[in-house]
Amino acid sequence: MSQAIKNDTDLVRKSIPALEMGIDAVQQEQNRQQCHNLSEWISSTDFPTQQSDFIARRQEGTGIPGAGKTITAAITINHLLRTVQNNTTRVAYVYCNYNAQADQTTTSLLSAILKQLAQARPSIPEPVARLYDCYAKRKTRPSLEEIINALQSVLSNYSSAYVVVDALDECPDKHGTRSQLLAKLRDLQSKTDLRLMVTSRFIPDIKNTFKSTPRLEVRASNADVKRFVAGQMYRLPKCVQRDDELQGFVQDRIADAVDGMFLLARLYVDSLLNKRTKTKVQSTLAMLDKSSKALDEAYNEAIKRIDGQLPNDRALAKSVLSWITYTQRPLTTGELHHALAVEVGEEELDPDNILNVEDIISVCASLITVDKESNIIRLVHYTTQEYFERIRED
Repeated sequence: MSQAIKNDTDLVRKSIPALEMGIDAVQQEQNRQQCHNLSEWISSTDFPTQQSDFIARRQEGTGIPGAGKTITAAITINHLLRTVQNNTTRVAYVYCNYNAQADQTTTSLLSAILKQLAQARPSIPEPVARLYDCYAKRKTRPSLEEIINALQSVLSNYSSAYVVVDALDECPDKHGTRSQLLAKLRDLQSKTDLRLMVTSRFIPDIKNTFKSTPRLEVRASNADVKRFVAGQMYRLPKCVQRDDELQGFVQDRIADAVDGMFLLARLYVDSLLNKRTKTKVQSTLAMLDKSSKALDEAYNEAIKRIDGQLPNDRALAKSVLSWITYTQRPLTTGELHHALAVEVGEEELDPDNILNVEDIISVCASLITVDKESNIIRLVHYTTQEYFERIRED
């Protein structure tokens, strides 16, 4: 009997480490899930996914619109993440978006920064956990000042922090959001070692805010534009692909016409897609506009290409562009699929009426793009949104 008890005792002792490991694994998973839930409560915005999208399409490439400021910001963020981020130095970033102005308030943008900094800690910082405990169950949100206080507390745990704000000019200032965001970030800089980088168009109030700090104009060089155009040659008709001299002329003429603007270079390349002879390519290039209205003219040409399609494709393109332009927030491809599949008079959605995303993109004359990781379908640039709003008013 005593031997049996001894054997059972030995078995229990041998099982304890395995049990402890199992309990630890369960606790770790519970802690991970709790941290995830708390982080998502702070901010549901997923800027890291956007960052991955921008880095993935680098070839598409304070300055002029379309010169590549967002790609420059994404490359800078990527560099900081690889070279300076460690246990004592952190990197956070936000991408302001013309189409998401209703959601991008001072509080939401600073909450997104707080989320990124809090996620870097082994456990959720106490000031953040306190906010969660206070507000989550009541389904209310902390005030701006409470977010600021928590952010300052978290920043104090790091020796330094780098914060990148892209496209500040796309942050709305109708209700003072942009000015307030800058003021709060500047105030945090005075109390912590926060190092701030901002990209923007030349907006007077933004320029004045940073007049005493180093500035760099983002403008593509002719060599950069030529390299971009060379990378698009495979899309052009055979008359271009098979003629090295014509390819060189295309690169030189577009680089000369766009004045350092990648967006305009892309639109000019697209204007050649249906030019099937050398003569038509040359005549199109000869008419490229170098004036301040060049971007509008390029958009006008894109609309002409849409209007020149088959009737069903033309109608689809205009429906897609209308949905993307006038929604209150960016749409996912799934949401747009369903919106387009709805038929007037039908009570149920027909899954066989859902379009392929490649077909949706192909009819829109390169005016829309899909961010692959976030699955957001959007206009290629905020100037495209401004163009459509302007022609609607006219």
